[in-house]
Amino acid sequence: MNSPGDLREFRVAVRDWCRAEIPVGWRAAQTGASDAEFVAFQQEWFQRLRGAGFAVPHWPAEWGGGMSVGEQMVLYQELAAHDAPRLVLAFVSIHHAAATLLAAGTEEQRRRHLPAILDGEIWVQGFSEPAAGSDLAALATTARRAGDEYVVTGQKVWASGAQFADWCLLLARTDPNAPKRHGISYFLLDMRTPGIDVRPIRQATGESHFCEIFLDRVRIPASGLIGAENAGWQVAQQTLGAERGLTMLELAERLGNAGFRWLVQACPAGDPLLLDRLAGFETEIAGLRLLCRDLVERHESGSAGPADASIVKLYYSELLQRMTDFGTELGGMHAHTVLHKPRSGGWESGAWALDFLGSWEWTIPGGTSEIQRTIIGERGLGLPREPSGAR
Repeated sequence: MNSPGDLREFRVAVRDWCRAEIPVGWRAAQTGASDAEFVAFQQEWFQRLRGAGFAVPHWPAEWGGGMSVGEQMVLYQELAAHDAPRLVLAFVSIHHAAATLLAAGTEEQRRRHLPAILDGEIWVQGFSEPAAGSDLAALATTARRAGDEYVVTGQKVWASGAQFADWCLLLARTDPNAPKRHGISYFLLDMRTPGIDVRPIRQATGESHFCEIFLDRVRIPASGLIGAENAGWQVAQQTLGAERGLTMLELAERLGNAGFRWLVQACPAGDPLLLDRLAGFETEIAGLRLLCRDLVERHESGSAGPADASIVKLYYSELLQRMTDFGTELGGMHAHTVLHKPRSGGWESGAWALDFLGSWEWTIPGGTSEIQRTIIGERGLGLPREPSGAR
């Protein structure tokens, strides 16, 4: 537990670092940047944060993290206040992959990949499929054991950043006869393996953030299995828990700082109806910050509830959607003429129409809002579960 004085000193140190190290004019430079420029910028920014000890504050101390919840909040507040770039390219690596390895990986897997992530190894999540998005357990990609390997065939979709990835967190069905949640295994897949075809998907915003991944008899060594065979569903909950919960500490500060500040700047002065809406958003942001802090503290103490992460994910994603919708309304017709946003920015960039379109991504990945409400109802409130035949 940090004393108030310790946190004040830490805040001053972070603030000084931000003033000295955040690249000047990065938003303009990253607007319309090529893939190569985006990757180079992201890798350089990651190493700059790593050098200061700010890249993975949520990791255990032995792996380069160890910050208290209070320090993490101060760090993310200052990064947001100084409009720092986000670690877009490393997001899956430092959150999803790390959470999975720390929770279910072997010591050998951790020692192989966690230092490599710090050196810039990029990961993608291969979960969703064309016929198994919200119903993830219905996935059809198969993995068949062949000696000391698994042979994988199938298709993944909505894989963020797959065109840049070195490794993939992959779910595949290893027992086609088991109930659908009990025949899935979790693999670490080297994206340089023969038989992998990655195809970017052009989105309504003009970006190609998402990709399809086609797997044609791809061979994964048995050492790439994480957790027990056919226990991948349980391992995947660690990954999805990170996406729904612990990543929100930073995202809440981004939304509550830069996102809200830009809304205030866009509002005409003196309009009581608009001021009332701003006050409502400010109240919701305060609630989101408290929810995030409570979740992280309870996660660290081992007392987090089974639906807590879903509550935070649902709250954040729908608040993001409402705020960017309001920003688009304030921006009027001009907001619809902005065709590009900074590639290393957050979900809220001030390019309101593009931000609003992008906000819908957050109500879908990691479990749709409908899935989150089901989890909250069943696991959090103890309401009757769906019939077992649907699972």
